[in-house]
Amino acid sequence: MNPSPFLFRFALIAAVAALAACTKPVPPEEPVRAVKVVVVAADGIRSGAEYAAEVRPRTESRLGFRVSGKLLRRMVEAGQHVSAGQALAQLDAQDFKLSVDAARAQLAAAVANRDLAAADFKRYKDLRDQNFISAAELERRDVALKAAQSQLDQAQAQFAAQGNQSAYATLVADAAGVVTSVDAEPGQVLAVGTPVVRIAQDGARDVVFSVPEDKVGQMKLGSAVEVRAWASAAVYQGKVREVSASADPVTRTFVVKVTLAGADVLPLGTTVSVLPQALDRSGPAVIKLPTSALQHDGTAVAVWVLERASMTVRLQPIAIATADGNDVVVASGLQPGMEVVSAGVHVLSPGQKVTIYREQAVPSAPSALAPASAAK
Repeated sequence: MNPSPFLFRFALIAAVAALAACTKPVPPEEPVRAVKVVVVAADGIRSGAEYAAEVRPRTESRLGFRVSGKLLRRMVEAGQHVSAGQALAQLDAQDFKLSVDAARAQLAAAVANRDLAAADFKRYKDLRDQNFISAAELERRDVALKAAQSQLDQAQAQFAAQGNQSAYATLVADAAGVVTSVDAEPGQVLAVGTPVVRIAQDGARDVVFSVPEDKVGQMKLGSAVEVRAWASAAVYQGKVREVSASADPVTRTFVVKVTLAGADVLPLGTTVSVLPQALDRSGPAVIKLPTSALQHDGTAVAVWVLERASMTVRLQPIAIATADGNDVVVASGLQPGMEVVSAGVHVLSPGQKVTIYREQAVPSAPSALAPASAAK
């Protein structure tokens, strides 16, 4: 057997393998990144004071019984909405009923005495007309009638007062509102005026916050205040309605109450932030960027600018003037209209191709109540 063809093929394979090992591998293509961008535009810089505040009712009443007694039952709970005249709590009214019965009996006795005195006066008047008795005797009967009438008036007043006392055993709401707290439980013996429930009346509400001593002098009645809800992007306009005349003994701050304009009503207890116009120090329009757009290389600050024509990014050095909340104020390096990458800056490189990230709507899940025929 001639080994020459076999050796030739083996040598050829070895040469090809050696040539492939010496060739430089082709680097993988850089992936196309999806980024978020913001358009550079001039915006006003806010340099005012911002305070946390709470929405409270304009009128909040602590309701208690006008009589003392044992609390028999309470018909409302905290958070419940009540209407005007609705019963809130009930005292044990047995003693009040007995007092009413006693006053009624005294009234009946006073009516009987008055009627008897009136009959005697009429009889003695007839006798006086016939000159059978003296004038002094008739005057005594007249005085007795007037005394009986006064006793009757007193009995009627006592009967009415006892009736009121019995009615006071039921605590009712003076106005419609929401029960914000419960201060007494059934079985508790209450003195006159002891708070049982607290009700925030429906209607106007205040935004309440506190300011330090060096700012209270600038808070004028009627000055405008911007109110922003924390749970939403809603913005309301209000005016200062009341400024506390004395400082809180603990915090040494002054309470300020703001009334909202129009029919703007926020839920009770809502946390909001307020920006008083009197403390606003807004400056001219500047270029602002979110801090997530910044790229730090240790010595300078830069941002990635999107080139729309080629859909690539380039690094643009900038100078920062100051901070404004969660944004930075750019002193130089950018012009209005540029598009700057605001998210994903840490994975980019110069000249890298990118796409603009767009949020996709989440498809709604099929209803569990769909008929079986629709699923077939």
